[in-house]
Amino acid sequence: RNRFSNGSNAVQESDGNYGDAYAHIRRTNLLLKNAEDYSNQADIAQFVGEAKFFRAYSYFELVQLYGNAIIVTKPLNVTDPELKVAQNDRSEVIDFIIKDLEDAALLLPKYAEVENGRISQEGCWAFLSRVALYEGTWQKFRDNVERGKSLLDIAAKAAKEVIDSKQFSMFNPEALGDSAQKYMFILEDTKSNPAGLKKDANKEYIFSRRYDEILNPIGKNITKGNLINVVWITRKFANMYLCQDGLPIDKSPLFKGYDKMDSEFMNRDNRMRYTLARPHDNFWSNNNPRVTWKSDAEDLKSASIKNYIPDTGTGYHNQKWASERAVKDKFEGYDYPIIRYAEVLLNYAEAVFERDGAISDDDLNLSLNLVRCRVNTKMPKLTNSFVSEHGLDMRTEIRRERTIELYNEGFRLDDLKRWKTAETEMPQDILGVKWKGTEYETTWSKCPHPRNDDGILVLETGRKWAEKNYLFPLPKDQLQLNPNLKQNPGWE
Repeated sequence: RNRFSNGSNAVQESDGNYGDAYAHIRRTNLLLKNAEDYSNQADIAQFVGEAKFFRAYSYFELVQLYGNAIIVTKPLNVTDPELKVAQNDRSEVIDFIIKDLEDAALLLPKYAEVENGRISQEGCWAFLSRVALYEGTWQKFRDNVERGKSLLDIAAKAAKEVIDSKQFSMFNPEALGDSAQKYMFILEDTKSNPAGLKKDANKEYIFSRRYDEILNPIGKNITKGNLINVVWITRKFANMYLCQDGLPIDKSPLFKGYDKMDSEFMNRDNRMRYTLARPHDNFWSNNNPRVTWKSDAEDLKSASIKNYIPDTGTGYHNQKWASERAVKDKFEGYDYPIIRYAEVLLNYAEAVFERDGAISDDDLNLSLNLVRCRVNTKMPKLTNSFVSEHGLDMRTEIRRERTIELYNEGFRLDDLKRWKTAETEMPQDILGVKWKGTEYETTWSKCPHPRNDDGILVLETGRKWAEKNYLFPLPKDQLQLNPNLKQNPGWE
């Protein structure tokens, strides 16, 4: 719950997002300016490519937050007139970003040749698929269909470049079984999973922020914050997980309802139990770690949470990003995936479908189904006949897969904005578990939250979302510094 999600944010005096983006852009422009005079361009091609990539990255952040933005291609001095010009239209900025990324891809080494932690040619294509999908759908769902279609074509082709490179694969070691995705996010070179796999076993991360317990710890209470703590999960999200027959809960005979605390977790997508915290399960943390990694008596004795009984927040809780190994607070060293292969596969499926109004089973099998079936080997693949036979909607299922797989990685609100569904989704009450008439009524008898007519917890109501909320307001200090800046609509 915060002012940005419930529509109560206002124009700020200053906004670090704005200033920081232009600070990053200035640094890239300095490098590019100095590079022009370098005698042997081949020697610095990689660094020029990296600068173009990060300039594009910073401009994309500006577009997502503010829409229009001032394009700056050189390092400015305090007297330069470019400091006081109006913003370029977002379409110009997106075209500029695409050009930077296409140029960068020609200069960057391939993934197989790049030093760990640096952006590769394939990473550039992957990010281009994100940019073009975002703007392609933004334009399509705001009635600029032709512009949208051309961008979606760029997104699909960029994602296909990554797929065809055959450099990446879904992290799915047999030794981890259904828990593979869970342990991917907390891989370290110290034992951090039952199979003892290290970071080099992960071929899914295309570009990541690298951490290490000794050299560069994360520096936040990452496990404490994420293990059944500050991350609130809504009922709507929990209900989005499919059943093992590939059907939504309102269509599947496998769904066990809500009578027991853990009944809704039964027969569901395996990511549900390994991403959310299933009641009655046991959980380990960095301070109460695994001992044998076998879930045996010795392991259980060390667990930080035994036979988990939810009694806080929405009743739905998180375990993603929470370490199970012994490590000091703030010293976890797993990497953060800025771009991972699963996203690229989902970008491809969505871009093809939104570009063409349809997607073939072959395209689904080389993209979305690799994500869907990673830890759900018995779940039916998503196919056109499956959608038709069960009265499903292909767009809904593609979006569902994206929401489930990329949960808690910073995509959801941007997705709702580009789909232009935030106005429908965001005003909805924040709901929790079904309390009345279920096991929760006896185990969580002092629940402080009100309930709706269906006996479901209501944690926030009265939420709003106006058209202006699709973009952030420009901060007051920037408007004062540059009188030619135009405030975003609705924020005047």
